[in-house]
Amino acid sequence: MKFPHRPIDSTEEQTDDRPPSKSQVKRDMLALQELGEQLIALPSHTIRQSDLPDALREAVLEAQRITAHGARKRQTLYVGKLMRTADADAVRAFLAAARQDDRASVARMHALERWRDTLLADDDAQTAFLAKFPGTDAQQLRQLVRGARAEIGTDKPPRLTRQLFQFVKAAIAAHDTPSHPADDEPLPSF
Repeated sequence: MKFPHRPIDSTEEQTDDRPPSKSQVKRDMLALQELGEQLIALPSHTIRQSDLPDALREAVLEAQRITAHGARKRQTLYVGKLMRTADADAVRAFLAAARQDDRASVARMHALERWRDTLLADDDAQTAFLAKFPGTDAQQLRQLVRGARAEIGTDKPPRLTRQLFQFVKAAIAAHDTPSHPADDEPLPSF
């Protein structure tokens, strides 16, 4: 008996009620494992402030403390196992927010370094800085700039350059407090 040949209609939607294959399950588990490794790579203070499940948070913090290779690998696998019960989308959103915060922090540090370097390189930059951030102690700024410039040519550690950086950081932070709501512009780039 010959069965009649019936062509498959490509426009017809086919529903697949079968469970995922073993390969797909393994790919999903490896993706969760990778998310766990990304969590472990974050700074511990970020993990502590997260809203991750308690067991997952503690496992990630423990993995960060472990230094032995084999033990760290086992702990990483355990984090991956805990990731199976966690909300993967929430973890992805947390990772994206943490990366964004890190990028903003790095950009802010680069802007502070540019201000410090500009203050050291150009005399007119002091006037621009004082105009941009009113309330800054002009005398202390000039003393730090003068001392840091003198320190650059010597073999001494850059103590005054570090102090100038901290001074610039404090002046900008004082200016960016909520008492200045109209000044929401980003730090300038040079």
